[in-house]
Amino acid sequence: MGLRELKKEQTRQHIADTAWQLFIDRGFDQVSVAQVARAAQVAEATVFNYFPSKEDLFYSRLESFWTRLAAEVSARPPGQPVLAAFQAALLADGGLLGALESGDPDALARLRAVNNVVSGSPALLAREQQVLSRAASDLGARLAAETGAAAADPRPQVAANALLGVHRVLIDYVRRRILAGDQLPSLPADVRKLSAAAFGLLEHGLGDYPPGPAGG
Repeated sequence: MGLRELKKEQTRQHIADTAWQLFIDRGFDQVSVAQVARAAQVAEATVFNYFPSKEDLFYSRLESFWTRLAAEVSARPPGQPVLAAFQAALLADGGLLGALESGDPDALARLRAVNNVVSGSPALLAREQQVLSRAASDLGARLAAETGAAAADPRPQVAANALLGVHRVLIDYVRRRILAGDQLPSLPADVRKLSAAAFGLLEHGLGDYPPGPAGG
């Protein structure tokens, strides 16, 4: 990455981090893009250059995560089914749950704050579903290209939506536990158990589909 690209990425990250802190402190719907720009000490137009909408400011991290996950699934070794690759990639990034399990004293507060912000904003809840739907479409397209599936073959999109469905379930489960005010020391372990059960349910139908990209 050249110096120009590095500076742009640093500016983008600074804007996103500033926006996140404002959203956590005040609530998503109570913060304007102009307020984000002032807090980040950049022009409002600069914010829009990096993030076309306010929802993009919040969900840029989730979209980056899905870009990385899709790349890891596409780069899996020959012979590894997409189910196994997806499960490994999804759980490899511990995020705030990993921080909670490792004893980070701030992780639980951040988990509560993030989920409270999302649950309190219809715009964010709608955008979350859009992000996951786009991720499913992208993964389905990758699987179709990988297998040479005909346009009428539903299996790539069925497989992609089944896998993304597991992630939706995990997101909803964590949010429900967080918002219920549960005691949460066991949450990371409970998520792993739920993940294992969910992927186990898919194993019969997707365990061998597809078998992995052909070796180069």
